[in-house]
Amino acid sequence: MHSQTRIGLVALVLALLGAVPARAQGIDQAINQAFADYTGWYVSFIFAPVPGTNFSWIALWLVVAALIFTFYFGFIQFKGFMHSIKLVKGDYSDPNDAGEVSHFQALATALSGTVGLGNIAGVAVAVGIGGPGATFWMIVAGLFGMATKFTECTLGVKYRNEYPDGSVSGGPMYYMTKGFAERGLKGGGIFAILFCIFTILGALGGGNMFQSNQAHAQLAGVLGDYPGWITGVILAGVTFAVIVGGLKSIARVTEKVVPFMGIFYVIVSLLILIMNYDMIGWAFGQIFVGAFTGLGVVGGFTGALIQGFRRAAFSNEAGIGSAAIAHSAVRTKEPVTEGYVALLEPFIDTVVICTMTALVIVISGVLNVDPDTGLYIWNAEAGRISTEGEVAGVALTSAAYARALPWFPVLLAIAVVLFAFSTMISWSYYGLKAWTYLFGEGKAKETTFKVIFCVFIVIGAAANLGPVIDFSDAMLFSMAIVNIIALYLLMPIVKRELGSYVSRLKSGEIKKFN
Repeated sequence: MHSQTRIGLVALVLALLGAVPARAQGIDQAINQAFADYTGWYVSFIFAPVPGTNFSWIALWLVVAALIFTFYFGFIQFKGFMHSIKLVKGDYSDPNDAGEVSHFQALATALSGTVGLGNIAGVAVAVGIGGPGATFWMIVAGLFGMATKFTECTLGVKYRNEYPDGSVSGGPMYYMTKGFAERGLKGGGIFAILFCIFTILGALGGGNMFQSNQAHAQLAGVLGDYPGWITGVILAGVTFAVIVGGLKSIARVTEKVVPFMGIFYVIVSLLILIMNYDMIGWAFGQIFVGAFTGLGVVGGFTGALIQGFRRAAFSNEAGIGSAAIAHSAVRTKEPVTEGYVALLEPFIDTVVICTMTALVIVISGVLNVDPDTGLYIWNAEAGRISTEGEVAGVALTSAAYARALPWFPVLLAIAVVLFAFSTMISWSYYGLKAWTYLFGEGKAKETTFKVIFCVFIVIGAAANLGPVIDFSDAMLFSMAIVNIIALYLLMPIVKRELGSYVSRLKSGEIKKFN
């Protein structure tokens, strides 16, 4: 990185940080206007609907890829599900293999980047607009997305860089360059640079500022209004303390935080479902019937399908390429093993956690129903189903859970902070790997990015940067454009790896260690 560029970037970051407490509102407006003027067209392009529908083409891009990989690999997500469990348990883990973390730690790190507000707020948005039937299509999309995760994470391990000190670097940027070269394809270097730029910008925004912003909003809702920079400084301090230790430090935290918050959320959801066990069958009926009829929701079947597919794609990040960065650090000499482990992510994230959230929302009765027709009442002005108190997003989820457990909003605030924290530390690693790919490895260069990342945590919590966050989200899904093209071109290599691994597994050449 040129010294002038680095000095200019650091100066910009410090200037923004210094201005946050004193002139936050004025800076918010200036930045909002600048981003709206210069990047609004790109945001509109990325999230533009397919002509004649309200289904964004980027979500369709992800769903079609998931279908193609599912059929190409012979429904690997179902055939290999039990083997995935064995790998996570460590049954085939050789402690002498190259890599930094275990299969379980790699899964936890990647999950911490996907399990979060999408499961809490995203599901509420999908059900609120598409009705209960959106849940069915969310599950379908999640099941197909498992094949995408298998593909990208197998490649992530196969083409990673392994260093003498035992550390590794991997991800789409490496399989774009090495994999393309192996197949005699051109353009891998350009693809890799584009992917890294999108990853860095997405990490600073959607994987960072948005998370700290939402964490502060939830805390302020429970504790009362107070300056956002206070939340930002605390989160930044804790995050820096974790990420300065590298991936092993991140993995040690995520392997504890992710199971804790995941189990906590699942237990609370199960508790509410048990309390309303007599309504579970009815709720599943609403989900199934609504998937094909819409139950009176505007858009009917199409509306339910669009919302389900869209939210699943946005929730589990299959095809984005981020998970391949985390999984590439696993200790293994068999790339396919991490593909197997990775396919569990969409199942846990979308099929299990999102479904539980949707069931609680449907059962709680926070969605208003017309007593005469039995159909959901549509709020035309808001563009969604009418709800109790006309709340939406995370507030709808909170209201639904509070129906059964009045104290839940307080715990939800804690959960949102943990979700935000775990997402930030995972995305700090994704952004760092993209940064070092562009500017080179080295302690000073890595520390520079980590400081910048933590500065943006404070900015995100203190500011209301709407267009900035929109642009950052667009960057996340821009990653999927170049990544999925690369996956299409490299999937024959994955098929070859899979065939070799399965045959050796069946012959007994690959043995258990535990």
